[in-house]
Amino acid sequence: MCGTILGGTAVPSQAQVTAEAVPVVPAADTIKSIVVNGAQRLEPTTVLSYMQLRIGQTYTQESADQALKDLFGTELFKDVSIRNNQGAVVIDVVENPVINRILLEGNKRIKEDKIFPEIRLSPRQIFTRSKVRADVARIVELYKRKGRFAANVEPKMVQLDQNRVDIVFEINEGPKSKVQQINIIGNEEFSDGKLRGEMVTKQSRFYRFFSSSDTYDPDRLAFDQQKLRQFYLTEGYADFRVISAIAELTPDKRDFIITYVVEEGDRYQFGEVSVESDIRDFTPEFLTPQLPMKAGDFYNAKQVEDTVERLSETAGLFGYAFADVRPEFTRDKETLKMDVLFQVAESDRVYVERIDINGNTLTQDKVVRREFRLNEGDAFNSFQVKRSANRIKSLGFFQEELEIEQKQGSAPDRIILEANVEERATGELQLSAGFSSVENFILQASVRQRNFRGKGQELRASVSYSRFSKSVELGFTEPYLFDRNIAVGADIFRRDSNSFNFVNNNRETTFKQLTTGFQIRAGVPITEYLSASLRYGLSQDDVTLEPTLFFQDSNNDGIRGNSPGDVCDPLVAGRFLCDALGNRTTSSLGASLIYDDRDNRVRPTRGQSIVGSLDFAGLGGSVKYLRGRLNASKHWSVLGDFIFTASAEGGYIHPLSKRSLTPGDGIDAVRLTDRFFLGEPQIRGFDIRGVGPRVVRSATIPGLDTNGNPINQPVEIANGRQTDDAIGGRAYYLGRAELEIPLGSGARELGLRPSIFVDVGAVFKVTPPLLLTDAQTQSFGSRPIVDGAGDPVLDSSGNPTFESAPQYLTVNAAGEAVTTFDAMTGGVANPIATNFTETFFGDTISPRLSVGFGVNWNSPFGPFRIDIAKALLKEPGDDTKLFTFNVGTQF
Repeated sequence: MCGTILGGTAVPSQAQVTAEAVPVVPAADTIKSIVVNGAQRLEPTTVLSYMQLRIGQTYTQESADQALKDLFGTELFKDVSIRNNQGAVVIDVVENPVINRILLEGNKRIKEDKIFPEIRLSPRQIFTRSKVRADVARIVELYKRKGRFAANVEPKMVQLDQNRVDIVFEINEGPKSKVQQINIIGNEEFSDGKLRGEMVTKQSRFYRFFSSSDTYDPDRLAFDQQKLRQFYLTEGYADFRVISAIAELTPDKRDFIITYVVEEGDRYQFGEVSVESDIRDFTPEFLTPQLPMKAGDFYNAKQVEDTVERLSETAGLFGYAFADVRPEFTRDKETLKMDVLFQVAESDRVYVERIDINGNTLTQDKVVRREFRLNEGDAFNSFQVKRSANRIKSLGFFQEELEIEQKQGSAPDRIILEANVEERATGELQLSAGFSSVENFILQASVRQRNFRGKGQELRASVSYSRFSKSVELGFTEPYLFDRNIAVGADIFRRDSNSFNFVNNNRETTFKQLTTGFQIRAGVPITEYLSASLRYGLSQDDVTLEPTLFFQDSNNDGIRGNSPGDVCDPLVAGRFLCDALGNRTTSSLGASLIYDDRDNRVRPTRGQSIVGSLDFAGLGGSVKYLRGRLNASKHWSVLGDFIFTASAEGGYIHPLSKRSLTPGDGIDAVRLTDRFFLGEPQIRGFDIRGVGPRVVRSATIPGLDTNGNPINQPVEIANGRQTDDAIGGRAYYLGRAELEIPLGSGARELGLRPSIFVDVGAVFKVTPPLLLTDAQTQSFGSRPIVDGAGDPVLDSSGNPTFESAPQYLTVNAAGEAVTTFDAMTGGVANPIATNFTETFFGDTISPRLSVGFGVNWNSPFGPFRIDIAKALLKEPGDDTKLFTFNVGTQF
């Protein structure tokens, strides 16, 4: 692209006009005619209208100069000249071109849709240099707002036919201007590092790649001055001031050096602190002892502001909505004391005249009104107004920053509460796919309407599918039954899930559980933060094992699970798995007591939650137990923006019926599928179901010890078979302490929330299973194959043959360890017996402890969580895991 660089405006000088365009004429020349040459788009009469030369006037050098100024001032002409020949005036003009297109080149950080609205030039306008220069300045200013002070813009003009041009703005964005250094002069009591820590702006460092706080921003510079003043005022320096704040570009114009000059002044202490009230119910004798500051404490301006707000809120609790609280200061520079008098002006007790709700087009008024803690005619209460706003926001139907405005009513003692809401979408249609270290590939589809028919009802349906689980669920919740504060709901579900164990660290399905059922529930509030709920559920479970893997070949047809007579083989599955098989019905009644005053149920920063629940199974059905659980959590905002969370939970299930009549047979009264399990993701640092009671089975072969005594030796080969089955427990406890670390605004915009944590827990108390030791078992591959008469089937050499199962370890006649895969017929001739040893681990209340760190990321692909945890306390048999993650996406 060829073009010419646009320079400054070329205005012909007076010398040029005199020498080339305006010959010397007698002063008394009279203009007889005026001719305009060169006009293309403009009519000659239009050109003449822009200047004061007229026929019949006297032509002078001054009038010619003024005409030139007038014509150039229109910015319509590129060049103008005036010639006079004895009263015949000729005006030669060259019109400015018309803009055909405006192009931007080199802009990557700021898109065209952000730049074009800021510039004045546009296609089909007349080109002028002054507009180009103004637009260049505007584009540069846009980049300065983004922290790119080294950006420059070079305009170019491309000539086209018919006196048209293309304007090209070539943009060199340059690097983002960082704050290279922050200098503070005049501080004696506090170090530079301490004061820099109080500022929003930070010095550029390599580890701040996720933060934008080290980018120079003039507005942030002014804010930091205020932050410095606030810090000193909270430390007692009432006379502190910032004398100057200067930001200087480095010589390469890439970064800034900021220098603050401050004057700290003297440090003051509180002198006499008192309250003076004109409100009858607000007596100084009652309020003064409640003040947080005492005489002799260092002066703290923030504490004074908080006290004013607290006194205003307290007045609001008594019904004085418009109480005026003003602090008066008396400063003694000799003693460095600051007396503070809080004056509470007289005001009327206020009553709610009316509650107005505006902006709700779908949501019915009653849905919003029933969340108000005040009614029309009630005495005003500021706490109840704030609580009402929080409850409305908790509905999730409206904007986050919702506030209830307080307006003067028809009389001084009347107030109008006005909720201006902005509705947002409450229907959700979601298709999601993801990968989990627990479930591998996951597909989910759900439809949910949280404000069904504008009545606040919730209707939902969901389907999920993964390698190890499938489910279909439908649910409905009515939060206010018959317009009373009673919530009712119902769910129906069908869940198909696979349990598993680990064979040589490979996950292997053990039993399949198909659950079909429903639940109905109801809840009522007891107080503002305390509520109770009841529920009834009925479900049927069908637990099965893979017959070809875990069943005996009772009819000797060479195929496991081929006939009704085939039964679960405890030699392969283990007694605890065979015991879980069958159909059973659970009819349970449960109750919960909930206390919750958290500020946000999704991501709380303060408050606590306590939930106690009790479930009784035995109202019919085949399962009978009593199960109790207690969950508690508390959240604090600490050290500024850090969020500390401590949580604890525990549970116990007590059987109400016996499942065994023979003591010592290893059958626990609580079924395997009803017990508690712990591991990933509940307690990080341990694998899935990696904590608690378990049975580990290892393959062995006969051998001799150093003294020649027979022993069973573990098989140390690649195909050695070891299974690890978690069997759960009746009781568990789990505790967690987690500190969420705040990051800069840039990282917060990305949705990054790192944290460090400590997890502790255990699951325990189960009847020790009856282990199948070497003395009680046959070898893995040594069950003889017999014919219908019970005689052994011989191979071609006349040797007995033995049944072999998939991946069952055997030892051949040569003494070599091999793994057989033929589950149909045939076998291994004359095998050496290969036994196994089962060991019971983990039934202990001893805590398992892990520490680690993790990051939550609300990525563009969906929620992502990664944890790295190290198990510090563990018990024999526990399965640990260092790294876990979860990621999903929406489309």
